[in-house]
Amino acid sequence: MDKLTRRISRVIIAMMLIWVPLNWLGQNGTIRNESSLFCTRAQAAPAWLPWFGEEAAPLEFSEFYSGASALGLELSPKLEGLKGKKVRISGFMAPPLKPTLNFFVLTKVPMAICPFCSTDADWPDDIVLIKLSKAVTALPFDRPITVTGQLELGYQMDEETGFVSLVRIVADNIEEAN
Repeated sequence: MDKLTRRISRVIIAMMLIWVPLNWLGQNGTIRNESSLFCTRAQAAPAWLPWFGEEAAPLEFSEFYSGASALGLELSPKLEGLKGKKVRISGFMAPPLKPTLNFFVLTKVPMAICPFCSTDADWPDDIVLIKLSKAVTALPFDRPITVTGQLELGYQMDEETGFVSLVRIVADNIEEAN
């Protein structure tokens, strides 16, 4: 009986492993061709990561600031509490300075013009700088994306571009939003 139980257990485990949905496979078992901005098979997080790793906290643009003072915008208690933790936020890529990116700006609404290219551009307060580990090519600016990564807070100026940011995410994963 013990031998039969072990065999049945092995068959059940094998069946479960065969039918586990893999997010990087297409319907016919082929690897999807996606933009270089989206994760590749080697970069894709395993489906079981949330069970053992840190679950990303959902974050909305409206949760960034609690108010403003003479010193500037005041970060919200929720944002302060998530500092250094893994977060997930959806938005739109702002038009970049160049086609290959080491970073980009995520905005709440799509923008039609480069915010750095026009002095009268309406640059929103609710933006977040997305830092990338390797250069990628830009996406269309009207497609929503979801970014997951570690939240950084505080004043920081990029030495190369002079861009100042208060809220940053070091991206682990970027994917099309649902």
